[in-house]
Amino acid sequence: MNLRSLSHLSNQELLRDLAAIVARDRGTTAEMLAHIAEVDDPRLYAQEGFPSMFAYCVQVLHMSEDTAFKRIRAARTARQFPAIFEAVADGRLHLSAVVVLAPYLTEENATELLAGATHKTRAEIEWLLAERFPRPDLPERIEALSDLPAPNLSAGPAAGHVKELPKSLVPEPVASSTPHGKVTPLSAERVALQTSIATAAYENLRYAQALLGHQLKTSDIAEVIERASEAIVREAEKQKFCATSRQGTGRHGSSADPRHIPAAVKRAVWKRSRPYGTTGSRS
Repeated sequence: MNLRSLSHLSNQELLRDLAAIVARDRGTTAEMLAHIAEVDDPRLYAQEGFPSMFAYCVQVLHMSEDTAFKRIRAARTARQFPAIFEAVADGRLHLSAVVVLAPYLTEENATELLAGATHKTRAEIEWLLAERFPRPDLPERIEALSDLPAPNLSAGPAAGHVKELPKSLVPEPVASSTPHGKVTPLSAERVALQTSIATAAYENLRYAQALLGHQLKTSDIAEVIERASEAIVREAEKQKFCATSRQGTGRHGSSADPRHIPAAVKRAVWKRSRPYGTTGSRS
């Protein structure tokens, strides 16, 4: 397709056509999930010499590892809860939503959870599940990073007899060798934070922990991070919005500059615009 052929379309026509294409894509995606489910259940991929649906999707259908995993997981979940097919087709649920919901869905709660996840982002659904199914805090774990070996991908159909793998053994996408920050909601008020920091930053955290000593309620370094984040926010807001703990108009009650915004007004604006309360609560 020559993309330059779209140049004759007006802005409204482009927006209209894009919405129509996305709608068709959702319908096609739901149909693809149904086909994956039907190929997967009787293990039709084995007839083609592949040990798993995952290998078939990657080697024959040329999906990426992440794409194959997500579609297979969504297809199996939709086969168990058929309402998902229609929800994907009409855009109420995206594939990431189905994958996130999958471990929590039961015959008893499926209708409620699917409705609650309608038109929500992945992050919003993770918060929804954390509030509905709270988990305990993760234990503190510090480990040094080393280079991870590159993943060994299968090179095609297995020679000779194919040994079929259980569905539960379908490989998941391999993590990147360069870790990124990850936030996992645990409950309405707690999250698990996984990230990588410089050794110097870690030493600073430990030093701050030693300086605070008995001021800390626990020996968990998470409390040091919480205190540090609160201090950073206070300092940054003070610099950006003239925020202070004092009330009043300050030393100068007015300004000759008509565009000048008094500090008291700035404070009121940022207090109203803060996404969470002063304690970090989402409520």
